Amino acid sequence: MKQYKLVSESEMIKHSEYIKKVRAMNTASGEQKYAYIQTFGCQQNVADSEKIAGMCVSMGYKLCNEPADADLIVVNTCAIREHAEKRALSIIGQYKHLKAKKPSLMIAVCGCMVAQEHRRNDIKFRYPYVDFIFGASSLFRLPQLIVERIEKKKRLYCPEENEYLVAEGIPAERESTFKAWVSVMYGCNNFCTYCIVPYVRGRERSRRPEDIISEVRELVKAGYKDITLLGQNVNSYGKDAKGDGGEVYDFADLLADIDKIEGDYYIRFMTSHPKDASKKLIDVIASSRHIAHQFHLPMQSGSDEILKRMNRRYDTKKYMETVEYMREKIPDITISSDIIVGFPGETEEDFHGTLDMLSRVRFDMVYSFIYSPRKGTPAAEMEEQIDDKIKSERFDRLLALQNEISYEKNQPLKDKVIKVLCDGRSKNNDGVFSGRSEGNKIVLFEGNDFDTGKFLDLKITRADTFALYGEKLK
Repeated sequence: MKQYKLVSESEMIKHSEYIKKVRAMNTASGEQKYAYIQTFGCQQNVADSEKIAGMCVSMGYKLCNEPADADLIVVNTCAIREHAEKRALSIIGQYKHLKAKKPSLMIAVCGCMVAQEHRRNDIKFRYPYVDFIFGASSLFRLPQLIVERIEKKKRLYCPEENEYLVAEGIPAERESTFKAWVSVMYGCNNFCTYCIVPYVRGRERSRRPEDIISEVRELVKAGYKDITLLGQNVNSYGKDAKGDGGEVYDFADLLADIDKIEGDYYIRFMTSHPKDASKKLIDVIASSRHIAHQFHLPMQSGSDEILKRMNRRYDTKKYMETVEYMREKIPDITISSDIIVGFPGETEEDFHGTLDMLSRVRFDMVYSFIYSPRKGTPAAEMEEQIDDKIKSERFDRLLALQNEISYEKNQPLKDKVIKVLCDGRSKNNDGVFSGRSEGNKIVLFEGNDFDTGKFLDLKITRADTFALYGEKLK
């Protein structure tokens, strides 16, 4: 029997009872109660906030778009970079005047940031109007914390000791009616030296495959067209839940089973770790009906020495072999990556290695970042921190090269007809609609509101660096 780290049935029964208790409190007030949820960070945080929203709706709250209208504010924070933490703290600071106007307003702070002791202390001593905090692994505690805050009349700090489990059955109030995030696992075991995630989200915990498959099946049945499976390292799915005989139902197996679900939809996933991107996984994608021919494979650096300092546990040779196998098996695959510029100890020669890998791999797109130290990570204490001017200059050179490659990669798509899922009106181009191709490329076109959430066939009329331009076929 495989062992999955699940919150106990008795705990989930208590969870349901707390939901009922809050709903009864809200109903007894005679007034509609409103909840406002502010989200910072990655797609995993977005997925977490959808569950927070689902619990709020179950408790009788109506979701609102303005914090001034709320009876409950939940700030879901990110810790991946200090800038994100400072933004969250600034927003929390602005809610002080709302609490002064409405003392009954309840303010909660959750997510990765408050899993750090120094940030918990910040909230405790500098933001006395925050009612309670809870970490990313304690989301299911929200109804309980609301009840205890009301009944005990004291601020609460939900501890995360022994909380690194998976809670099933929490409803999600999804932001979209056609795109969905589905968490397949939580936490990370990799301990890359620059990354705070293992310290704030705990060790890897996989969900049971039957729960994931059931959730995806229901989404497809409800008409969702683009479903992204989430995990800090989705490729290591299942390794924490070995059976008695040591067998592993892995991520490739999960994808193969999800692909059997009938319907017109794409399955995507993120984020992958190169050390776990197996040939078996690539073979499953190549033979699938619904898995998008898109792969986000963070390289981080093109220097083997820097990869060692990052504790990435692969080298450039292994990375290139993986890319070459992908392109052999899936010729039309779109490959994107993450790159960190200016990691401690990065020499000009190391940086040239990164530029060389960009030229060899020829990514369709790259998400590049200037290294910034994160308190609590080994890299923050490393010697040979790089001067900001050098980091910025290297960053500009990397962008210039990648922009040239992205432009060249997009040119062959001109005059071709591609399938695009319409996301709706473009936020940056008035009167223009935006969509995503199977390869996750942005396509802009003239459309109408009825196109939103539908697959369209578009003929590409222009190809630029960051977007394609198309027209609908009659």
